[in-house]
Amino acid sequence: MDNFQAVLRFLMNQKTTIGYSFMALLTIGGERIFSMVSFQCPCNHDQNFAYGVTFLLGPAAVLLIFGIFSSTRFWRLYTGCCLNPMKLCPHGNCFGCLRVFMSIFTGACVAPLMWLCVALLNGTFYECAVSGLDDNLVVDLFCKNKTLKCREELARVPCDRSKLSSEERMELLLMFRAQSQILGWCIIIIGAFVGLLGTCYKNCRSQVSYLQLKFWKSYVDKEKERFDALALEYATKLAERNLQSFFENKAPDPFPFPNHKAWEEISAYYTFSRSEQYYSTLQRYVEKAEHMNLPPEKRPVMDVEDGIEMN
Repeated sequence: MDNFQAVLRFLMNQKTTIGYSFMALLTIGGERIFSMVSFQCPCNHDQNFAYGVTFLLGPAAVLLIFGIFSSTRFWRLYTGCCLNPMKLCPHGNCFGCLRVFMSIFTGACVAPLMWLCVALLNGTFYECAVSGLDDNLVVDLFCKNKTLKCREELARVPCDRSKLSSEERMELLLMFRAQSQILGWCIIIIGAFVGLLGTCYKNCRSQVSYLQLKFWKSYVDKEKERFDALALEYATKLAERNLQSFFENKAPDPFPFPNHKAWEEISAYYTFSRSEQYYSTLQRYVEKAEHMNLPPEKRPVMDVEDGIEMN
């Protein structure tokens, strides 16, 4: 039992690394499926470039959109901004808002960069895209010291329909693949270097010590975990109370519930400052004495402004 708990603690401590590893495996698997099942290079000058670039950048764009769409921090900032535009930049702090959005965007870029790196290391999409370029500089680079037929057959090199000799075709394919892999490794090296510099800068600018920062992260994780559990529990109790009142045809029992202003306050995005040394907006709300003057809602109903309702 102790060994199982030790393994469980290790997995919980390494959940970020495990998540990225699982994402990398999914990316590699998805790229292989695309390459073997759905990707068929048309092998003509008019379509090769557009087709190859679509398969190279299209999934990356979808992963970027999905990463932003699934970001809790993004929706925490964006929800209600049409009704209250100042929510994006409270107190005119545009720099802080921009920093948060950059953090969200950076986190969403992990999966697209993984896709680009895996696709470029494989080289299939790059071969198709580059072989369809008509630029003279590119063609001269590939067909240097070769016959005129190389220029005419360059777009057919990724397929078996090329009229070039097997040696010339293989030489061009190896050149395409080498360039694709070099580009893939450049993205990996630049991404790792930028990630290292960003982490060093963030830790250097940190206003708390390393151990307190670890405690802060642990607290935020636990707060989110317990909030989800208690929210589910209270939602269940509220549903049971409303159903019981409906079926028994009687007035509902009082149900103390946070009011609209309280929900707004704990939904704000919190950044650490020397003047308010809390670990989250929820802790800031409960530690301040002002919230004691806000009476709980006896009737847990949503506030409706300007006729806007949730269906």
